[in-house]
Amino acid sequence: MSTASVSTQVTAQVSSLRRGIIETLKWVSVVIFAVLVLVVLWQVFARQVLSQPSTWSTTVAQYMLVWLTLFSMAFVFAERGHVAVDIVSRLAPPAVQKILAILVELAVALFAGLGLVWGGIRGVALTWGQSIPGLSLTIGHMYLALPVCGAIVFVVAILDLIDAARFGVLPSLEPPASDVVPAPAIPRQSADAGPHSRHRESGEKTDSTEV
Repeated sequence: MSTASVSTQVTAQVSSLRRGIIETLKWVSVVIFAVLVLVVLWQVFARQVLSQPSTWSTTVAQYMLVWLTLFSMAFVFAERGHVAVDIVSRLAPPAVQKILAILVELAVALFAGLGLVWGGIRGVALTWGQSIPGLSLTIGHMYLALPVCGAIVFVVAILDLIDAARFGVLPSLEPPASDVVPAPAIPRQSADAGPHSRHRESGEKTDSTEV
């Protein structure tokens, strides 16, 4: 089975669950980014225009940046858009490529389950009662992004593990580059083209007539 046919088959079998995860993560990331921009703009406006620096905007912007990073990471992982060094896998035979793909997804699932989910839950439990100055939230509330994103990455890794066991190397699910409208081609003039090209042509014809 060729790589193109495998790519088409895997893309066609993307579950509705995965599509829902991708769309949800995309819009959550957009909303977080919009909130981050508004908070930073308010911080600058309050400091430079009102001369009354905000007491909460810096802290909120820092945590929003962390949330944006985690949810964007989960979004790109769900689309299989992360940069991968796959030179060894591509040079290996198909059977070895399948084994390597399974091992990669197992490693990601273990990291998401142990590092993000379990470690995130412990971090939330330890900081749940630590209040944030100027806000009615605690540090534990802000750390909730760790186990939430970890659980999403774990579910996606399990879906990829199933596909890797069936198909081997998994293609990216990002929109293909052909969907992008190409830029209009700019006509190029030849080296002889110019405002006096017609005069040169007429001169050449006159010379040939005289001869």
